[in-house]
Amino acid sequence: MTRLDSALRATRHQKQWFADLRAEVAAGAPLALVNADAPQEIFRAMGIPYVVNQWWASIITAKRLGEDHLRRLRAHGYPDDSEQYNALPLGDVLEPDPTSAPWGGLPRPTIVLAETTGDASRKVFDIWGEQPGTTFYALESAAENAVPERWWELMPHRWEEAIGSDRLDLLVGELEGLIRFLETTTGRVFSETRFREVMDLVNEQEEWNRRTRDLIAAARPCPLEVTDGIPSVMVPQWHRGTRWGVEAAKAFHDEVAARVAAGTGVGVDERARLMFIGRGLWFDLDFYRRFQESHGAVFVWSMYLAIAADGYLRYGDDPLRALAARFACFSDQLYTPPWSVEWYVKEARHHGIDGVVHLVSDDPRGGFFTTRGLEAAGFPVLELRADNVDARTADPDALDRRVAEWLDDVVLPRAAARR
Repeated sequence: MTRLDSALRATRHQKQWFADLRAEVAAGAPLALVNADAPQEIFRAMGIPYVVNQWWASIITAKRLGEDHLRRLRAHGYPDDSEQYNALPLGDVLEPDPTSAPWGGLPRPTIVLAETTGDASRKVFDIWGEQPGTTFYALESAAENAVPERWWELMPHRWEEAIGSDRLDLLVGELEGLIRFLETTTGRVFSETRFREVMDLVNEQEEWNRRTRDLIAAARPCPLEVTDGIPSVMVPQWHRGTRWGVEAAKAFHDEVAARVAAGTGVGVDERARLMFIGRGLWFDLDFYRRFQESHGAVFVWSMYLAIAADGYLRYGDDPLRALAARFACFSDQLYTPPWSVEWYVKEARHHGIDGVVHLVSDDPRGGFFTTRGLEAAGFPVLELRADNVDARTADPDALDRRVAEWLDDVVLPRAAARR
């Protein structure tokens, strides 16, 4: 089918933005490398350029340079089989080589910001902190024994109740320290007025994402391929807090709405609706399309649009505390049961899912409970064991055979019976 214009425009914008960022950094601007689950909005408000670590890892892998970057890690004595998604961008600074780097390569960051969710990930970012001219600023990873039911309904306005005051107090204090650190080291000034504008724009953007998610959930047939949905939502997500991000999210919504109104699908007889749980399979993006053509099985759900719809909206009079609420439990929403499990079940029901492909790798935790919870709710689950940026961990032919057999034996008969 014809690709979404919003996906093509987002990709073009990102390439130009990265070229402009490289020029800005070359002229002396500071650069932050931030994790996807870190509060980027502070950098946005202060005008500090930043690159999202996992986005850069996905670009490296999509350009078939993942194994090269893992080789660079090995050459410097670091493991190449642990935390690959977090560690890949290290290859650009351990062994710089613009001729074999996407889009000219990642400039050396002056600050790296990440939440420390485990011993191995902490060590990855400690290595960043050892690089000349780079400071690693660590955020704690806090937990709470009490878990709210239906957290996605509480988060936009009742986030204090959902997350807990202690967790929010901790992260607010760390964010205040981050702001002082950035003001001291970069000379940039934090403006609360500007910060409020950024937070308002983020909420506006995520409201459009929520509408788009709900359109896709209700649409029969599915109006887009998931490989178009991911860049259409995620490139604007990396530009949260800008007017361009809002307009891109609205354009994505409007294009999907037009396809739904016209009854446009992905161009196949839709026989089964699939959910893909896990990070994008960046080394094999054609994976998502192959089963459309062979089985009429369409991936209608990925976490990227869904978490944009349910995980980011935060309203309130205290913008810094609202930002803390956006990220204090971000990993819980995706990976920690029962937070994550209940949400996945809700989303599977919302989208009319016939089967779930669950990518299980070493890094994200809680995979066992995700699979068991979905199965207990009546959804067939196929677990695939692979790392999403390390092609060495999977045989594409073997993956295809497993998925095809599962579709033939389990999903398609179930879907036919339901219809």
